[in-house]
Amino acid sequence: MFKGSIVALVTPMLDNGDVDFTQLEALIDFHVREGTQAIVIAGTTGESATLSPGEHCNLLQKSYEIINQRLPMIAGTGANSTTEAIELTKCARTSRAEAALLVTPYYNKPTQKGLILHYQAIAEAVDIPQILYNVPGRTACDMQADTVAELARVGNIVGIKEATGSMERLADIKRQVGDHFALLTGDDSTTCEFILNGGHGAISVTANVVPAKMSNMCRLALQGNADEARAADAEIAELHHLLFIESNPIPVKWAVSQMGYGELNLRLPMTVLDEKHQAPLRQALISSGAL
Repeated sequence: MFKGSIVALVTPMLDNGDVDFTQLEALIDFHVREGTQAIVIAGTTGESATLSPGEHCNLLQKSYEIINQRLPMIAGTGANSTTEAIELTKCARTSRAEAALLVTPYYNKPTQKGLILHYQAIAEAVDIPQILYNVPGRTACDMQADTVAELARVGNIVGIKEATGSMERLADIKRQVGDHFALLTGDDSTTCEFILNGGHGAISVTANVVPAKMSNMCRLALQGNADEARAADAEIAELHHLLFIESNPIPVKWAVSQMGYGELNLRLPMTVLDEKHQAPLRQALISSGAL
């Protein structure tokens, strides 16, 4: 089961928009050193929506080679087309990723029945562990707890990244799924409480900049050391806020570039962090020890 702090890794890019594999290797080495428990490649934070299918598959393969089994690799393979999601998930399997992370279809706004059929089709087509991903704030699609419970019965659907930040939703899902099902949050600001309430970990944006502190907080929460976990979380609470002051991954891409991991390059329609947010975020990076 996936547990603890799992980084939703940014994808460093060159001035011409190509993936910067030199800086990607440096970032992965950084996370290995700092105690991150697993790495998500080509997720939302990795600007997956702007990658062509060929680039996406190449990024997964090259990342696996760089990681070299030092950490588990989870491949972001979600799409709003079931056929495309299957093809990307096949790339995840070919690249030898430990699991695929599949966001709910965005824009289409499928019914709960449509979600069940979508995920069942992918699970049947590709023999790789699969993690559901619910983030209605970005997709306009909310996967309900009953739907999660239905999909948890599928053998190779092994967990969910639940990014609503709702402890009520966590409790509802937890009540309906077995202990084998990984409950991960995608909401950094509520990660500590999520784990203390029975979750297993986080797929985290904040972990890009303070991986050791995020990992330590998750470890303390998993051990049930509530006071220590909350104290550790308080040290990075400002980062949780400022890394979402504009749409992810705009702030975190700026932060990682300030830390020396590549140039500040994003693909349109993402743009550089507004200047009015740069000084507060830089101060938060300094205060947290990231700079």
